[in-house]
Amino acid sequence: MPELTLSLPAALGLLALFVTIGAVLVFFVVKGTSGKAVIEPPSATPTITPTITTTVTPTITLTPTLEMTATPLPPLEYTIQAGDTCSSIAGFYTVSINSIILANSSKINSQCSNLVPGTTIQVPQPTPTPSPQPTSTLNPSQATVKACDTIDYIVKDNDSLSSIAANYAVPIAALKSFNGRVNDQVFSGETLIIPLCQRELPNAPTATPTLPPPYSAPQLLLPADGAPFTLSNETVTLQWSSVGTLRSSEAYAVTIEDITDGTGRKLVEYVTEQKFIVPASFRPGDSVPHVMRWTVLPVRQAGTTKENEPIWEPAGTVSQQRVFTWSGVVSAVTPTP
Repeated sequence: MPELTLSLPAALGLLALFVTIGAVLVFFVVKGTSGKAVIEPPSATPTITPTITTTVTPTITLTPTLEMTATPLPPLEYTIQAGDTCSSIAGFYTVSINSIILANSSKINSQCSNLVPGTTIQVPQPTPTPSPQPTSTLNPSQATVKACDTIDYIVKDNDSLSSIAANYAVPIAALKSFNGRVNDQVFSGETLIIPLCQRELPNAPTATPTLPPPYSAPQLLLPADGAPFTLSNETVTLQWSSVGTLRSSEAYAVTIEDITDGTGRKLVEYVTEQKFIVPASFRPGDSVPHVMRWTVLPVRQAGTTKENEPIWEPAGTVSQQRVFTWSGVVSAVTPTP
């Protein structure tokens, strides 16, 4: 085979050429790599979780309305003087005789006839009445219903609204209005409100013999509870308020009882007016003040006796009791040395 023979300079030149070419290739390779962008993986975006704040609403506490109550007043001490009576002491302090007797049961007897001058007793003071709390104003219809005197009636068998209205002399319209009825139907055993203030007694039907309802209790007017009367007082007149228009067979039974006498001395009289004059024959005969208790009761005549005297029966509620003192003879006053 043919042989290629290079001189040393030529071999060195050729080696230098190969080194140069290699260096150029390495340069372009490195330059191309450095021009490319380096893509980094995307970083995770943090998620913000909102924090919920709870606001506590305070609970409103209602303040209760305080009601006024009356504070009892302590009793007063009083030293009995010569000539004093329970009625004079009660009149001076504006209290009842019974309250003085009850407060001094160990010193005063039930007839209040053993007052000893110089003895100290307890006189109770009247308890003040607290002012009423304000209330809502009623409309005219509510005020009319509240001011009306009513009673409850239980419907019986064979009753009808018209028969009940005739029995109590009340218009059917008033019965329906007070009981919220739209028709005339009633049922046995139910309770109806009877408005007594709507009665029409002068025009009440007389075909039925059924009696009118019971009357309310009379309100006593004069004299005041515990009022004293002596020999200087000419008469004692009792007065009370009317309970309504009485029928011809109705009256007021006035009962007066001498509770100091202890023998059951009592007087009962029947009148149609709202006053009664106590006869002088009922006046006590001694100098000790007698406590007289009196009441008034509406009555109705139920028949007559063999002597043609009326027989009376209660037609309503008896009044509250009141007392007054009555002296028959004025005792001589012994001067104190």
